[in-house]
Amino acid sequence: MSIIPQLTLFSWEEFDRSAPIVMLERTLDALPDEQLLEALARKRKGRRERYPVVCLWRAFMACALLGHGTRAALIAELRRNAELRCACGFERALGESAVPPAYVFSRFARKLQRHQALINAMFEKMTARLGDLLPDLGQHLAADSKALVVRERKPADAQVGVKTYESTDESGAVRKTEVSWFGYKLHLLIDSRHELPLAWKVTEATRADSPELMPMVEHLEAAQPVIHARANQLAADKGYDDGSDKADLYDNHGIVPLIPPRDLAKSQRMQPLDEKRSDTIYIGPTGEVCCKISPFEADPAKAFAAMQFQGFEADRQTLKFRCPAAAFALECKNREACRCKPRVREGRHGRVVRVPLDRDRRLFLPVHAPSGGFARAYKRRTAIERVNARLDRVHGLEWALVNSRPAMEQRVSLALLAMSASACAWIEAKRPEQMRRLLQAA
Repeated sequence: MSIIPQLTLFSWEEFDRSAPIVMLERTLDALPDEQLLEALARKRKGRRERYPVVCLWRAFMACALLGHGTRAALIAELRRNAELRCACGFERALGESAVPPAYVFSRFARKLQRHQALINAMFEKMTARLGDLLPDLGQHLAADSKALVVRERKPADAQVGVKTYESTDESGAVRKTEVSWFGYKLHLLIDSRHELPLAWKVTEATRADSPELMPMVEHLEAAQPVIHARANQLAADKGYDDGSDKADLYDNHGIVPLIPPRDLAKSQRMQPLDEKRSDTIYIGPTGEVCCKISPFEADPAKAFAAMQFQGFEADRQTLKFRCPAAAFALECKNREACRCKPRVREGRHGRVVRVPLDRDRRLFLPVHAPSGGFARAYKRRTAIERVNARLDRVHGLEWALVNSRPAMEQRVSLALLAMSASACAWIEAKRPEQMRRLLQAA
């Protein structure tokens, strides 16, 4: 008589592991965490190890990868999900009792703060590996800052930050909206095509955006010279509008700044191109090069016409513009004033004007700000908005409960490290189209 053995109810050996857990394990295994674990093990040498540091570290990273904003949520998930406990390395036979209590995670978080330099080094190694896997990583950059809100607690080193946003309504009126928060500020430099972080810094909430741009670019050059060498363009909003930074980006780093200029000329809307000579060519407050086609018109919108931008001449370091009457078939009522200027050539092409970049490095860029090419390239900047949203809603920064700036730096570094490690794991799994996919616990 045959004997049929009774199978153990819900034995893990009888079921295939879920795909999300397998991907989570691959991501955790992709982390270059050897030096960090060795440093943590040396500190614990000779002491009882009820909860191994490897398990605690993998649980911390699982918290960032799965989007658990609080450790209480992570503990609840670990107690519920046996597969997740096994992926983090906790003893399977112990069941829920293998999950450490909250105070163990709190102590471990404070220990990690003392090894923040090693976590930062892991991020740099992860970025370098991504640079090898993605040959175009770093070609298109974007920079921005985001609020790091502190909820419930009031750290002594946190401040109230204020950021102003401009929008244009249907009538063309510009509206300004101020948003304030209590906490810190994250300055971030990313690759805008793959939406991956490359450099970052946490500062006080009152810190301006512009002074942090070049330190991040210089850090990228020092830490990731291969990725920095690929950089071609950098997009950022008007908060980074600084002439010296734009000149430094282009002259010393070979990066074209895609940073729109602010309108600073409130009192004087149009300035002559050459103040020493009488001419019809003027410069607008945001870099428009215009010709005065109607000298007796009071309305500036009708008196001036934008000249046609014909590109950047790298050998001359000048921007080239063409007569708007010849380019757009406009009626020009000021031809006599234009003809009186010496060396003006007549013809169907019309007058050509060249403006050197050194005329104003804030207004004049190799990609002219008012041109269509600038507008198309500047759209890549929206990638950093999506990265900021994922940091908040996917990796848990929106609900981070911290009590100091070092604690916030730790949360940010783990979230960015999780983002890079997840992308690396998907690419090495031959599924690069999934590199921004959210990992979920089954």
